Amino acid sequence: MSRERHVEELAGSLRERLLERRRVAVAAGKAPAAALEEEVRDLVEERAALLGGEDREAVAARIVRDTVGLGPLEELLADPAVEEVMVNGPDRVYVERGGRIEEAAVRFPGEEELRNAIERILAPLGRRIDELSPMVDARLGDGSRVNAVIPPLAVDGPALSIRRFGASRPGPDELVELGTLSRAQRELLEGAVAGRRSVLVSGGTGSGKTTLLNALSGFVGPAERVVTIEDAAELRLRQPHVVRLESRPASVEGRGEVTVRDLLRNALRMRPDRIVIGEVRGPEALDLLTALNTGHDGALSTVHANSPADALARLETLALMAGLGLPHEAIAEQVRRGIDLVVHLERRADGSRRVAEIAEVARVAGATAVRALGHG
Repeated sequence: MSRERHVEELAGSLRERLLERRRVAVAAGKAPAAALEEEVRDLVEERAALLGGEDREAVAARIVRDTVGLGPLEELLADPAVEEVMVNGPDRVYVERGGRIEEAAVRFPGEEELRNAIERILAPLGRRIDELSPMVDARLGDGSRVNAVIPPLAVDGPALSIRRFGASRPGPDELVELGTLSRAQRELLEGAVAGRRSVLVSGGTGSGKTTLLNALSGFVGPAERVVTIEDAAELRLRQPHVVRLESRPASVEGRGEVTVRDLLRNALRMRPDRIVIGEVRGPEALDLLTALNTGHDGALSTVHANSPADALARLETLALMAGLGLPHEAIAEQVRRGIDLVVHLERRADGSRRVAEIAEVARVAGATAVRALGHG
């Protein structure tokens, strides 16, 4: 048996013994006699005294990792190059690096260990996942976004994804260096944002919409009051006068939900110079269009779409979801008057992100149309 396999099996056995000790102590109404790390070291010294010092340290570290940490995911999340971790059941783990997805060499021993890791992620956030609430979407302290789904909804075992967001975000000049923006596109967008034109960023999942939105916010004047509204707070604006709002899901009892639409309506009462919505994905689209057509110009937001024209069509569809019975033409007219530019991003086969097109919204023959201003 290899050293690594031996360490893994011994750590698993001792971890079970440790947990059993703690269960007995809790059942007897006693607090643990020592801190977890100290108790683990004592257990390893007691049960694995014949191992060398290096192996004992490895066993102890693995027990602690699998008891309070994220198990096999710890080493992946320790790698700053990892942008996203995707777990499709205990024995299938994938990571994204540099825009490319690849299978990772780590595994969970079983579904229970994966479920425990998910619960350890959610516990400090005050969130829970169980048969009554088998899906959860949450944000970690560092801004990373966590989504988890467990059986019976996840057929092949618990599924977990962690999308990471670094503490520092690339600005417009850095995006030019990375090739996401051309110099001409950067200058065009700087003039548009500074001139209070409303900009909608479109693209597919992982195309870099939030990153570009964050960079575009750098063109907002430092004296302007900015209100950001997000499902999960990912934006990191550099302006001094920023109010960040984050939606809240309903509790297990079905109470306390605060939607993006609720936050947007409240934001209009907060005297904003700019409104930045992380992503438009529901009936809040109508409230955004109403705001843009009643003096709140210069807004920034993102939407999932395959092209600038599709982005406008999707915005119209989302606005119709508000269910107010407005005719489609009335909403289309609000889109034409409210949105000035659509910036469309694409993620290419090599993992790079590029602004494929910047389009201006126009009215052509009575219908909404887009006119390309620049291509990537």
